[in-house]
Amino acid sequence: MCSDWRVSAPIRPKASPTVVVVLGPTGVGKSALSLDLAEAMGGEIVNADSMQLYRGMDIGTAKLPVAERRGIPHHLLDVWDLDRLATVADYQQLARVAIADIQSRGRVPILVGGSGLYINAAVDAMVFPGVDPVIRAKWEAELERIGPEELHAVLALRDPAAAALMEPKNGRRTVRALEVIEITGKPYNAGLGVPASFLPTIRLGLRRPREQLDAIVAERVQHMWRAGWVDEVRELLAQGLAEAPTASRALGYSQITAMLAGDITEEQAVESTTIATRRFVRRQHSWFDRDERISWLDADVPVANSGQVLAEALSVIR
Repeated sequence: MCSDWRVSAPIRPKASPTVVVVLGPTGVGKSALSLDLAEAMGGEIVNADSMQLYRGMDIGTAKLPVAERRGIPHHLLDVWDLDRLATVADYQQLARVAIADIQSRGRVPILVGGSGLYINAAVDAMVFPGVDPVIRAKWEAELERIGPEELHAVLALRDPAAAALMEPKNGRRTVRALEVIEITGKPYNAGLGVPASFLPTIRLGLRRPREQLDAIVAERVQHMWRAGWVDEVRELLAQGLAEAPTASRALGYSQITAMLAGDITEEQAVESTTIATRRFVRRQHSWFDRDERISWLDADVPVANSGQVLAEALSVIR
């Protein structure tokens, strides 16, 4: 998706200090467009992928290598150790500081990622409930007793809308949702609807046909495997990945961990990772589809017209 379409002078959004958001599902081409936009507009990139915040999780999160960043500053990559428990509230603070810093230097912040909640946390008026250790401990004990999928079924009864946006095997997120419901007395989804904007934004969404994304996901997993993903996980396990509260549950990392433990074969790990990633893409679509503020761009264009997506994005920004 890299474009050969360039402009010689920076282009400013309609109302500075507007934040440009580039979002969409896994594998759709966000990185390439964000780099093109940063070059065209004098921008800097702020990561909104929850797992790219972790040091060492490079191949499996498709973290762009430094050599491929075209000299463009990237913020909020490699900021947390593996044992850090990720919270959206912590990310919100980091993202807003990074965005303010970029704006203070007359540059355009370009927020990029597929984590819808993290994007909204950075630029929308979202307030996150606190933590109650007693309530959390209760639900963590229940998670240990019945397992993540059964606990997800409990959440589905209490808040079907929130449960529909969560991976049933992600017990940590289910525990947090049930904790918030008990603390606030309100559905967890009440805080996850389309919120009001906190910062002026222009939201650009990339999309491709579902069958094309399915094929991209399959090839992406194979490519990561060939690039040394298994070795990366092996090294991270030596650093404590298996005990990491958030990082250990990342797509592919948990499957490869199971493979290295002898619980599943390599073929099963590849297949399971591919299936889980495709399901994640569906959930990303469900999240983004409800937000009418997004201007959607078709990323499915011939290579000969690779500049078309950038041109259309700039036309929206102007």
